[in-house]
Amino acid sequence: MDAAAECGAEDGTGVDGTGADGAGADAAAVPLPATRIGDGAHHVIAVHGWFADRRAYAPVFDVLDRATFSYAVPDLRGYGEARDIPGACTAGEAARDVLALADALGWERFSLVGHSMGAAVMQRVVLAAPGRVRRMVGIAPVPASGVPLRGEQWELFAEAARRPANRRAIIDFTTGNRRPDAWLDLMVERSVACSDPAAFRRWLDSWALEDFHGEVRGCRVPVRLVVGDGDPVLSAEVVRTTWLRWYTAAELVELPAAGHYPLDETPLETVRAVEDFLRADGQPGEAPGGGPGGGPGGVRAPRGREGA
Repeated sequence: MDAAAECGAEDGTGVDGTGADGAGADAAAVPLPATRIGDGAHHVIAVHGWFADRRAYAPVFDVLDRATFSYAVPDLRGYGEARDIPGACTAGEAARDVLALADALGWERFSLVGHSMGAAVMQRVVLAAPGRVRRMVGIAPVPASGVPLRGEQWELFAEAARRPANRRAIIDFTTGNRRPDAWLDLMVERSVACSDPAAFRRWLDSWALEDFHGEVRGCRVPVRLVVGDGDPVLSAEVVRTTWLRWYTAAELVELPAAGHYPLDETPLETVRAVEDFLRADGQPGEAPGGGPGGGPGGVRAPRGREGA
């Protein structure tokens, strides 16, 4: 099935990964270095967010369903083992890298998981190759419209590449100012150690400024959006006014006691929210939104798709 039928895209516009300034500086695709977990028949590629490399998913590695799923968790350019791979560091470029990884693994069809910035990459993948994507799960997901950051807030984020204190302030704010100082310090330490500052800064322009929501409108690939009830930036309300309006088979799960980092804050509940939805692929009696009719244990039930 082509992109026009599956995701509302009528041509290749916007899936080439050009930056917000329109410059076409993306590099040739490379299969990204990745951690492999499990040997199940359902293949899943999980993409990390802005502040971490593939270790963003480390808190849940030991509790994943390895019999049902085969996970590949890559480092994006500028992070971890891919820190020194040159590139524009855009979501479109990363989408081609993800597809190159899938090809290298021999995975014709797969599901996608994306945390925060990783959800922007996930959407670029489904635009580029909709027939290859089974299901998607966005965790604290950046919408296809980007994230409006203005004035002092933009400066806070833009200077985070070279100021660890800014990274700490962002993590603290997006988790509701309620996490231990030692955890905040650890998150910042790992973020600085795993990321190239110049790449980190370029990534901000891609996930925050690019707006390609017109291309994903009407996409029929099932997607579940998992948000923490303590995330003030990418909240349930943001998901309702973006994702749920643009995707025809979308549903929302809100996790109590989590902020912007559910993988760290509520790992077991997050795994349930992700894997229950992925496991429902092709099962009889599936709800119209593309997922099971009812939320996973320990989380609020999906609120369902709202006005298109």
